[in-house]
Amino acid sequence: MHPVQVGQCKKEILDQAGTLFKTKRGRKPADDQGAPERLDSEIGRLKMELDWLKKKSGLSL
Repeated sequence: MHPVQVGQCKKEILDQAGTLFKTKRGRKPADDQGAPERLDSEIGRLKMELDWLKKKSGLSL
């Protein structure tokens, strides 16, 4: 990176330093609509995987 570019980036960061951390980043809150259906489908999928693993391993719990 050229020294002029570094200077420009530094100036831009210093100019916008007050607004850099105003907004929160990361995961957005999950939409509660459809959560029961999503969870039910996840439970069903996990039960099928567990049954398959029990069958393949020869375990009978």
